[in-house]
Amino acid sequence: MRALVYCRISTNKQQQETSLSRQKEELLLLANQYHFEVVETIVEKASGYDLEREGIFQIIEHINQKSVDYLLIQDETRLGRGNARIALIHFLKKAGVKIFTVNHRGELLLSEADSMVLEIVSIVEEYQRKIHNLKIKRGMKKAIERGYKPQNNLKNLHQSTGREMIEVPVEEIVRLRKNKLTFSEIAATLRGFGYEVSKATVHRRYQHYIEENEKNLLTGRKSTDVIKRKNESNK
Repeated sequence: MRALVYCRISTNKQQQETSLSRQKEELLLLANQYHFEVVETIVEKASGYDLEREGIFQIIEHINQKSVDYLLIQDETRLGRGNARIALIHFLKKAGVKIFTVNHRGELLLSEADSMVLEIVSIVEEYQRKIHNLKIKRGMKKAIERGYKPQNNLKNLHQSTGREMIEVPVEEIVRLRKNKLTFSEIAATLRGFGYEVSKATVHRRYQHYIEENEKNLLTGRKSTDVIKRKNESNK
């Protein structure tokens, strides 16, 4: 079980410096108590109301790399103050990273008010996703009613010697990706139209499309260079 240790103080005062050392010592003891492997100890001096902190960016980077399972802090105010605290707790919960504190001698116990706020935020996010997907579904249905055939966008750009490629409207994947949908959301949208595709399939087809475009651009540049050199030699 891998963990990050995060220590924060807000000023450079001498008593705060002592607090920083104490935080680090207590958090390492907490990690030892639960047999956590400490991946990194992050120490910083910054206001808890500020989200733009180097330490927070380091935490986010570890989470994106899936290199940690736990975050150890002295108490929840070390993570942040006000809205910054709630935003970071919500981010960590969504990422599946558990927060352990010295004050609780284990996993963070949220107040009833904080739990309610986080639940409301999660519900709002879920309905935002549903509304967005419904808008896309409605738009595609109208397009199909007007004669649009998404299956005609299939790009079998290479032959597979293994399983037969699943029919997927690649241009729709690209368009939906440009609209900032995740690969999971794109897969869910396509399944609503009868395309039995997974997130992994959608991701592969998108990457293949990007790679082919890059190859075509490179080929085009080479052809342009050849023509340019011929024209120069004929002068």
